[in-house]
Amino acid sequence: MNTVLSQFLIEVPTATVIWSALLVLALTGITILVARPERDQPAAAATAAAPASDAPPPVADLRRYAEEVAVAASGAARRARHHRVAWLAAHDALERAWQAYDEAETLARRFTGARALPSPRTPRTPAEYAGRERWLHQEAVAAHWRGELSVERLRDVFAHRDGWDPRRHPVEHEVMLARAVREDRRTAYRAAVGRERAAWRNAELAAEAARSLAAEAHAAAQRWRPTRVPLPRPATSATRPAPATRWRPARVG
Repeated sequence: MNTVLSQFLIEVPTATVIWSALLVLALTGITILVARPERDQPAAAATAAAPASDAPPPVADLRRYAEEVAVAASGAARRARHHRVAWLAAHDALERAWQAYDEAETLARRFTGARALPSPRTPRTPAEYAGRERWLHQEAVAAHWRGELSVERLRDVFAHRDGWDPRRHPVEHEVMLARAVREDRRTAYRAAVGRERAAWRNAELAAEAARSLAAEAHAAAQRWRPTRVPLPRPATSATRPAPATRWRPARVG
């Protein structure tokens, strides 16, 4: 009896240890099996999502982009028309400036030999000098109001600077006024040339931007509605300043 009892007491703890070890191994295996799908899930999700990145954008996104580009193209076309109108105005101003300079040059040439002629002899009295000064001031003011003489030149006349001596004979003053008008109109013409060139460059850049955006708008519209009737390609030369109409007067030295 004691032998049986002692054997039982020895074998039961041993069996308990064995069963405990088996239970631990079983639980470990179950934990591994349960955790593995969670670890593999991101890779599977990434594999499933990879083909989706190659999918085309939704139709709504294509339509939204096409509408945005169309609005931008419309604004660019308006800006191109505005710059073309500005260039045409600068071009007309250049023609007027050249015509005014040409007239002043023709008038000044008439006095080319005036320096070789003697000045008329008049009595040199205070009244004579006062009359000469009055005539000079009146003619200078009249030329300024006609747009022939700049305000800087008018100030020189009244300040008796740059050779404007009121004691000179009116014939000499007339020659000086004609040459001063020619110089001022030459300066105005050169300024008009610079403005016309700047307006031309702005019109060219605006026309190029309008053409690029019009082409992009056409392509975007075709992408989001390819099954419809193809849209006509936008006209790209309507907003460009025509080189044939650009006029250049002779170079002024």
